[in-house]
Amino acid sequence: MLQERIEGKWLAAFRRVFALNGIGKGTQVALISETQSRPVLVHLSELALYDLGAEFCMIQMPTPPQTAPVPVKSTGTSWAIQQNRAVIEALKLVDVVVDCTVEGLIHAPEWPEIEEAGRARLLVITNEHPEILERTEPKAEHGPKVQLGIQMLREASEMRVTSALGTDLTIDLRGAPCGGTAGFGTTPGSVAHWPGGLCLAFPGKNAVNGRIVMGVGDMNLTFKTTLTSQIDFTIQDDFVTSIKGDGIDALHLREYMDAWEDRNAFGLSHVGWGMNPGAKWVSAAMYDKRDMQAVEFRALAGSFLWSTGANQYAGRYTLGHFDLPMRNCTIALDGQVVVQNGVLQGDLAL
Repeated sequence: MLQERIEGKWLAAFRRVFALNGIGKGTQVALISETQSRPVLVHLSELALYDLGAEFCMIQMPTPPQTAPVPVKSTGTSWAIQQNRAVIEALKLVDVVVDCTVEGLIHAPEWPEIEEAGRARLLVITNEHPEILERTEPKAEHGPKVQLGIQMLREASEMRVTSALGTDLTIDLRGAPCGGTAGFGTTPGSVAHWPGGLCLAFPGKNAVNGRIVMGVGDMNLTFKTTLTSQIDFTIQDDFVTSIKGDGIDALHLREYMDAWEDRNAFGLSHVGWGMNPGAKWVSAAMYDKRDMQAVEFRALAGSFLWSTGANQYAGRYTLGHFDLPMRNCTIALDGQVVVQNGVLQGDLAL
């Protein structure tokens, strides 16, 4: 069983990552957490900020009541701020928001206002055991390749994803906002998360069509499980219209999505691929669910990552959310293969 205590090696990793995110002497930082945050992450962040000479404050919010019809995990949407004006205004006034909330502020309803104020940048410390963060530490050398992948997405008109199991998905990328992170950023408004290493696009309306076949070894990050059976999805004009499969994986996923009674829960959120060489598929077999938020598996190098749920760029909002990384897929942008059978190609290769 892993222990959650202050280890010198973890504190050193936090100092390195914070420095990579431009935090140093005099940097104004707000460290935000909630009552259900992992205490060791808050403590490591506090000590690292102190050691680096940052001018920081600490804000802790009460974790709000759960109102959803099913458990909500790994959404990237924290409700902890709860529109508290004092907190929102405070976060507008700092250089960096170090985010130790359980789900993270990336898709929080308050973040656009904070971002539009033009000063703060966001660093999300995802709710992992520190050992996972240590192993997936962002490195400066990861930045150029992630930026290249993002630029390739921005310049492409179409993404096509295929696999030997039968996946054949087409995504219209025209006008799709594209982004991602290597796990660090130093400019106002930038958003980073640790673990990082992700290139993704948010398709617009009527942009995604085809079939996705997830197989044994692919992952359901909301459930924090590796699939033991196939799930066959039909996607029509951005929405999952059919979920087929005889195993427990398809059964659980269908029941969870149906429980929302919300069509937007079936919509496509984002698509992309992972770029983090420190993220490993086998890690899922090595940790208890309580030890991981499973963000590592969003960043698996060469994986195809797709998700259902909120897509603000297509005008869809919902708390129902799945991140679904897949192995052994081929991804092409305007016919140029960037991932071949789960392996990064060309200048993206690690």
